[in-house]
Amino acid sequence: MTFEQAQALLTKKGQTQLLKYYDELDAQGKENLLTAIENINWDFEAALANPVDMSGKDRDIKPIAGLRQAQIQAKKAEFEAIGVEAIKAGKVAAVLLAGGMGTRLGVDGPKGAYDIGVTKPLYIFEQQMKNLMEVTQKCGVIVPLYIMTSDKNHAQTTSFWKEHGYFGYPEMEVKFFKQEMAPAVDYDGKIILERKDTPALSPNGNGGWFGSLKAAGLVEDLHARGVEWLNIYAVDNVLQRIADPVFVGATIDSGVNCGAKVICKTNPYEKVGVLCMDGTQPDIIEYYELTDEMANQKDENGDLAYCYGAIMNYLFRLSKLEEIADKKIPVHIVEKKIECLCEDGVTRKPEKENGKKFETLAVDLIKPMGSVLPFEVVREKEFAPIKNKTGVDSVESARELLKGNGVEL
Repeated sequence: MTFEQAQALLTKKGQTQLLKYYDELDAQGKENLLTAIENINWDFEAALANPVDMSGKDRDIKPIAGLRQAQIQAKKAEFEAIGVEAIKAGKVAAVLLAGGMGTRLGVDGPKGAYDIGVTKPLYIFEQQMKNLMEVTQKCGVIVPLYIMTSDKNHAQTTSFWKEHGYFGYPEMEVKFFKQEMAPAVDYDGKIILERKDTPALSPNGNGGWFGSLKAAGLVEDLHARGVEWLNIYAVDNVLQRIADPVFVGATIDSGVNCGAKVICKTNPYEKVGVLCMDGTQPDIIEYYELTDEMANQKDENGDLAYCYGAIMNYLFRLSKLEEIADKKIPVHIVEKKIECLCEDGVTRKPEKENGKKFETLAVDLIKPMGSVLPFEVVREKEFAPIKNKTGVDSVESARELLKGNGVEL
């Protein structure tokens, strides 16, 4: 892109502030800026013009049927046989959503590279791979692994995996792809400059994982391998059971397009998104969207009617993902503290929110999938999220849960 082309585009878009420092830049800086402008995804304009209605006033929310632990245990052997057969046939691949940084854990690097060990190193990535390899050993085949990184952690993540020998996994079975980025804007909708040659960009949310996979040309790789199901999972849960044959088998047996691992809520107000029905379609409702009446509603067995808390471990039918790929899922606008170029030419992170970021959420893929199977897991065996250094959902709590599952730290 030439300067003249950039100027014409930004004049049309009302974003000429991005060229404010162009004349001060050296040749490399000018090239960096023009390339960044050429690559801007302008979808945020539509999101600003038509914000997602978060009120939920037009939703027809009802409880959803799912598989509870007793039902799963009763058919475990049958489900497992179906799942093992699918995995052996190469129909299942795993997708790790690892675009996040370990900032809240006090480290400047990929969250998955955080060391949760006590007497020896044990990285989040490493523990999750131990979990996955239990399945590969059981089934006697390797499950292809696709890892989504971000611009901010891609180089560190790929070098970390290489440095640690891919944690015992065959290198050719691990493929990395970058999450697509979205501009950050101020309260007037103007794209913020992070540096003189760099617009402020941030990952577009975990809902963009399939679009990013597709943009990286990896859907062709999936088809070449004969993959039919993608198990996506979050990097921050060290007890994730990945490509779990029982889960895979139950999902396939049910005939749905999506399986969702869930924990049953410990109390009506637990802060987790809850699987439900919205009219005739499955959906996830945030905990704060439940009325008191809904939160406390009981089913015929005396259990909470809205009990299925999602834990970011989903199994998606690939053909359905491709069918809905061009349908836009909601873009959520979030106020954030965004690093920006200040008047004195120094880049700083402000003390209070100064603009908006645009994010899509993986949970918003549930509705267009059309059908979902909530699959209850035992909380203490499969849910150890690491969001903080101490306290609730922390490194401390995850270590205790790992110990309870016989993991040496």
